[in-house]
Amino acid sequence: MFFRVNKQPTSHNKILERRWRKVQQQRLHLPIQFHLRIIECSLDKLSHLFPCMQMNRIFLRQCIESRPVIPIPQEWLDSIDGQIPPQLKDSPQKNKLLYQLLTEVSDNFHDVIIKYTVDSFLKDPECEEPAPEKQTILEFSQTRRENFVTSRKLMRANLHILHPIMQTVLEIGHTTFSSMSLVDLTGYRALGPVDGKVLQKDLAVECETAEEQIMNTWFPKVINLLTSPKTLGSVKDNVMDAFFDCACTLISNQLKALIQRSVEGFVFPFHPDNYHFLPIFHMSLTFNDEQMGIHPTLQELEADVFEILNKVQTVQSWLAESTSAFVDAKAPDHTLAWAHFTVTATVRKNLEEPDRYFQNYVDNYDWLVNGTAQTRVETFVEETHSFAEYIQFRELSRKLGNLPTKVHFPMVQLYCEDLNQGLSKKAKTCAEILISSFLLKCVPSWIISDFETIRETALNVPETTDEMANMIAYIEATKTKGIALLHERIKAYSRLSYLLDVHIFEPEDLDLNSTVFMWPLKILEVFELSDEEAKRKGEKEMLAKRERVTVHLAKLQRRVDEFPHCSELDMMQQYMADVRTVQTLLQEAEESIEDIHKDETFHEWDQSFYPEVEIIRQNIEPYQKLFSFILRWQRSESSWMDGSFLELDGEGMEVKVDEFYREIFKTLKYFQQKKSKSELATKKITTGTTRRRRGEEEAKAESPTIVLCSTVLEQVKEFKVQGSRQY
Repeated sequence: MFFRVNKQPTSHNKILERRWRKVQQQRLHLPIQFHLRIIECSLDKLSHLFPCMQMNRIFLRQCIESRPVIPIPQEWLDSIDGQIPPQLKDSPQKNKLLYQLLTEVSDNFHDVIIKYTVDSFLKDPECEEPAPEKQTILEFSQTRRENFVTSRKLMRANLHILHPIMQTVLEIGHTTFSSMSLVDLTGYRALGPVDGKVLQKDLAVECETAEEQIMNTWFPKVINLLTSPKTLGSVKDNVMDAFFDCACTLISNQLKALIQRSVEGFVFPFHPDNYHFLPIFHMSLTFNDEQMGIHPTLQELEADVFEILNKVQTVQSWLAESTSAFVDAKAPDHTLAWAHFTVTATVRKNLEEPDRYFQNYVDNYDWLVNGTAQTRVETFVEETHSFAEYIQFRELSRKLGNLPTKVHFPMVQLYCEDLNQGLSKKAKTCAEILISSFLLKCVPSWIISDFETIRETALNVPETTDEMANMIAYIEATKTKGIALLHERIKAYSRLSYLLDVHIFEPEDLDLNSTVFMWPLKILEVFELSDEEAKRKGEKEMLAKRERVTVHLAKLQRRVDEFPHCSELDMMQQYMADVRTVQTLLQEAEESIEDIHKDETFHEWDQSFYPEVEIIRQNIEPYQKLFSFILRWQRSESSWMDGSFLELDGEGMEVKVDEFYREIFKTLKYFQQKKSKSELATKKITTGTTRRRRGEEEAKAESPTIVLCSTVLEQVKEFKVQGSRQY
């Protein structure tokens, strides 16, 4: 009982302990105050020496500055040199700059050491130092040990982020998200031009795949950890809500980091320095309904890009599918604002050049489609012009046909073939009208008109002397101008006959003249020899042209045979481009055939025939109409469904839908009849049981072209039914 220690100190003991500490502090301060008083007395005695010290201060400063100073250690310079990247030291010029840098560092070190030495040993007598502040004695008698221990226990109880399970959640998130990104836009440039809608769908699928991976791997692990009996048993009931709030905040921060990194990765190609990672968007200059346009429009393409960004920037929608609690997984506002600003600036800057290119078409050729060309043609026909002026529209048509079909920009590949062909056809139509009128007017009418004018003028009876004089002058001038060339030729022959009759030529002169007159006969032999050599060479080249044309037509026929298997609605652009390519190649083959016919006529050979040209043209025409129709239908449907609602014209839409329906119905009937004829011909040709069975099996197989027509017919019919319900 007597040796038991009481841990709680009494008030009397506290007072004694405090008094003892004050006494100890006073004992420590007494020597310090004594030495301070001695220093003050010494300074008072030396005050009369200040003028002398001021006189010697400059000399002492010079002595200190001139004394040797230890240079900067070489290890320090080597450390500075090691921190410089190697690419900055790979040339003599860069090594010279590095030497200058190290020299400057050494000089600065020397100056600093001298300044520190001067300031440490010398004191300016004229500068009065501020009076020292009164020293205060700090009170450390009261202990804070108990408060510290209490605060530490409170922090351990409420700081849930230090819980071991939080460290596990953090490691799982780091393992899952460190190498993950919702979208990767850097590899799309290598794939070539892509439509904005297609890119939007592809990236949406990529986002959904990443989201499913997160929800199937990371999310179940985290939920199982947080809801396991071991975790719940280590947390008290009264702090359970705070524990889960902490876990929610940790999860939110991990998701925010993933979203922010994905947004930054999406914006990365749109940075001005990373233009070589930008995807290439497919855009076309169109010519529909006598109007020039661009598809998709600049606003639609910009909207597609921002739709992708909006898909990437938040995962709240898919996270809410599995949990009722809300987890803030939205990217920071400043990141979204930066992303929107960067993407907007880059997209608009890269769309300026395609827009200017299209505006160049509008500025230069809008008069062809707005009625100005028709008015100009009508006025031109009524006036009198030269033949060169008549063929201006033909030259314009050729110029438009030779314009580039593809124009490449940093972010856009612009297809101009549709617009070029449309404008070329408009110019060609105007040229045909002018040439037709020119042919009607250019039958030797001016010759007849001149003779009629001469006849009418000559038959007029003059009434006065002046009219008689004018009549005589007019007739004389006409005779002189009309037969001047004939008179010159007659004079030439008459001169030669006169010289032969009245002049005796020397033998040398006769030989010279005979040589001159015999040269046309001699040159004919040279011409004949040259013609034979040219004829052999021409025949050889003509045979080579025939072989090339035959091989070329065979390749075109194989390409045309592939069109019946084209049945993908998403590839109408590619199918239409293939048809146009075949048409262009067929036109080149026809031009080669025309050259061959000219050569055959020149060499008097039998004209060769190429029925494959007409067969290819007949086979490709229905597919060209079909693909063009489906492409027009897709564009019209896209503009109606995705365009502005205020710009819709119900009656016009109904008329166009009816036209689409009739046209696709006729096309479907055409291909069905074509298939029936083909099956009938196959039945007549094939013989034997095996061949008949094979023909029946092939007849049962549905044609991809008929399936394509039926699909589009159902789309038009469904659109028509929905439209009738809405209106």
